[in-house]
Amino acid sequence: MNYLSSKQVEVYGFQTTKAGRDLCGDAYFMKATDDYFLCVLADGLGSGEYAYYSSQAVAKVVKEQSDDDVDTLMDACNRALYRKRGAAVAIFKACFKSRKFVYSCVGNIRFFMVAPGGKLTYPIPITGYLSGRPQQFKTEIFDYEPGSRFIIHSDGVKERNVQSYLKKCESIERIADQLKEQQTMDDDATFIIGSLQ
Repeated sequence: MNYLSSKQVEVYGFQTTKAGRDLCGDAYFMKATDDYFLCVLADGLGSGEYAYYSSQAVAKVVKEQSDDDVDTLMDACNRALYRKRGAAVAIFKACFKSRKFVYSCVGNIRFFMVAPGGKLTYPIPITGYLSGRPQQFKTEIFDYEPGSRFIIHSDGVKERNVQSYLKKCESIERIADQLKEQQTMDDDATFIIGSLQ
């Protein structure tokens, strides 16, 4: 499990590969600065080698252009997938000073945020996937409260009620461990769970 922490954010990332496969078709990248937290999750179509190449291309371009805005990053991800199998892609960027986050997603990746009072934020993704073809993006901006918890996950994650974990009165580390224990190797699976201050 990967761990990232700063004054404003605490995050755990977990990934498992489908049984019998050497390469994971999911990829993610996350980064925290004094100003923002950024993460991208890509779920390459299918599994195995070509799914791996697609998702890794997305993670690489976001890492290289991490200071760009979310729309620019989504466009760069789409271009990076030209002549590749394609991928579902979600990008989440929290801006600490304004206490707002920007979210954009194409495909079957899910995101939930729960505020300390229990308010749920659940952006609806656009169906489909990125493959280099012209694509419309739905980028949304939301406010968040200090102490809000979030999770972003690929469709391989085995838990029907993932958002309920965010409401538990336990540490993010413990919740991440519980979710990790629930996962099987039926599919590539990735989740990133964290809290914002």
